[in-house]
Amino acid sequence: MAGTLYLCATPIGNLEDMTFRVVRTLKEVDLIAAEDTRNSIKLLNHFEIKTPMTSYHEYNKIEKGRELVEKLLAGQNIALITDAGTPGISDPGEELVKMAYEAGATVTSLPGACACITALTLSGLSTRRFAFEAFLPTDKKERSAVLAELKEETRTVLLYEAPHHLVRTLAELVDVMGNRRATVLRELTKKHETAFRTTLSEALAYYQENEPKGECVIAIEGRSREEKREEQREQWREWPLEKHMDFYMEQGLSRKEAMKAVAADRGVAKRDIYKELLETGEE
Repeated sequence: MAGTLYLCATPIGNLEDMTFRVVRTLKEVDLIAAEDTRNSIKLLNHFEIKTPMTSYHEYNKIEKGRELVEKLLAGQNIALITDAGTPGISDPGEELVKMAYEAGATVTSLPGACACITALTLSGLSTRRFAFEAFLPTDKKERSAVLAELKEETRTVLLYEAPHHLVRTLAELVDVMGNRRATVLRELTKKHETAFRTTLSEALAYYQENEPKGECVIAIEGRSREEKREEQREQWREWPLEKHMDFYMEQGLSRKEAMKAVAADRGVAKRDIYKELLETGEE
């Protein structure tokens, strides 16, 4: 029988966040695949885990992934850990999971610490719906496209950022999104953990004067749906009424249905649309 791939969440700062189940599993598996063995050995030593390790990271994820899948198919049980947090979230673990599934191996996830969820619950912003973007792309064109998408997002947005890039990223967010409510979270679960509840503009001004330290998560309030609808209505109101009617009729709506849709778009009564069409000789 094929072995099992265990996705084991490890602490993002505070070692007490390690679960009993993860400690037991790391002791029992045949091999641990770690993003950085030099970093992970400290964790394993702390919990007196003697299981052999091998490196699995962004730069060897395909070649090493094949090797690990072969071991799984040979019956070995393998645990995957990242430097901190849950494997597969903003790290190459997702590639190994796909490869394991495609090969017919069993995959299971052992929950635990995850920076984006910890940050969301601590942000003071809406937690019911959220969009996790991780790190913004480094490519300028792709980065610009992603920021344009996030500008329209109505869910709480979560971004990861390194401290030496925080000011630049905040400046871009202010430029694209405006002055939204936001929380900048640093050093999560550690001694100097902070949740700076503020706005994007105020956060930018603060960190321009105070050097940020520690890995950061930026939580940003989603755009108001009503504000978004009103902006769309303003755009539609600039359309000639005939163009707006044609827009819906070309989609197969009857004239009566199109009038109803146009009225809803413009935030007016259907009779107002009918009256205007009569006045312009279109009805």
